[in-house]
Amino acid sequence: MIPSIFQYEFMILAFIAGIVTAIVAPTMGVFLVIRRYSFMADTLAHVSLAGVTVGFLTGTQPILSAMAVSAITAIWVEELRRKRRVLGDSALSMFLSGGLALAAVLLSASRGLNVNLHSVLFGSIATVNRLDVWIILSLGVAIFLAIVCLYKELSCIAFDEELAETGGVQTRLINHIFVILTAITVSVSMRIVGILLIGALMVIPVTAAMQLSRSFRGTLWIAIALSLLSVIAGLFIAYYVGFSSGGTIVLLSMALFFLANLCKKFVGSP
Repeated sequence: MIPSIFQYEFMILAFIAGIVTAIVAPTMGVFLVIRRYSFMADTLAHVSLAGVTVGFLTGTQPILSAMAVSAITAIWVEELRRKRRVLGDSALSMFLSGGLALAAVLLSASRGLNVNLHSVLFGSIATVNRLDVWIILSLGVAIFLAIVCLYKELSCIAFDEELAETGGVQTRLINHIFVILTAITVSVSMRIVGILLIGALMVIPVTAAMQLSRSFRGTLWIAIALSLLSVIAGLFIAYYVGFSSGGTIVLLSMALFFLANLCKKFVGSP
């Protein structure tokens, strides 16, 4: 007998989008964490709110407008970091605040616009439609294939960028591709997790996985497994209890982190 949750099309769509999100978010997140660039995810998430607002104002798909704005911002931040004009953390903080400010101005300027910001900020399983799923699935596959193709270069840069450049890796090009992929991941994730919580899904499962594995690949696969568990369980709870999907998923990720930390403490380091 089919559970009642799968009798509704919007829940099937939510699970498809959620599974894609659960795979691509920690896949990108592991490189962000290793590079100590975790704040990038939060910055692009907040900037993408301005992109979503532009989408609503122009009548375009919010995911695509968010992706465009966050990708442009990501390249801008990366160039500032590379040329050392502004310290990395300072640039991220500046763009985070600027993105929120721009979104606030655009929303206040369009007083006739009726937008449910709660679903955008915190995620909502009821808002996922077929077009969203096709976009999320297409972008998710593209992100994963890009990571597979550039895995060696991204790994080298993550551990030692200067050594990677000395070894012949085109670090500028790879870094630009990487930040664009991060921006796309943020846009893919916002329907399920919400803009304010995307960064958490990209970082927390990775941090939890690092408690259980010392190898890079081991951390990646464990992070994906923990992310899938958080997203799938979170969607079930969100449906049956009525909680926000994004908040539930992130809280479950936090719970798994604490369990992993306890496991490391009592069982010992892997």
